[in-house]
Amino acid sequence: MARIAGIDLPRSKRIDIALTYIYGIGRVTAVDILKKAKVDGTTRVHALTDQDVVDIRKAIQDGYKVEGDLRREVQLSLKRLMDLGCYRGLRHRRGLPARGQRTSTNARTRKGPRKSAARK
Repeated sequence: MARIAGIDLPRSKRIDIALTYIYGIGRVTAVDILKKAKVDGTTRVHALTDQDVVDIRKAIQDGYKVEGDLRREVQLSLKRLMDLGCYRGLRHRRGLPARGQRTSTNARTRKGPRKSAARK
């Protein structure tokens, strides 16, 4: 099993899809990493050689911020917004949508389940 950036990649998937299991790597970035590492994207994870895995790890370390570092950076930027007390920070603090979506109806994912009003 290939372990890259602290994540065990699924063995039966193609490597270009399996790399997307790493936080911070999407489809386009995965293809770009494989080009830099000179690995074919259609290769299955279980068919990778040790040298391929080393090349992929090196390509990720050289040019991309992934997993722990990226999560930490995102959390720090959210904390900065909340400490500033700006509008976006307040929305994050209250658990409401931060990008101008309507909340009169919808926004259930962000707000959580409905709280029913007390009946008379």
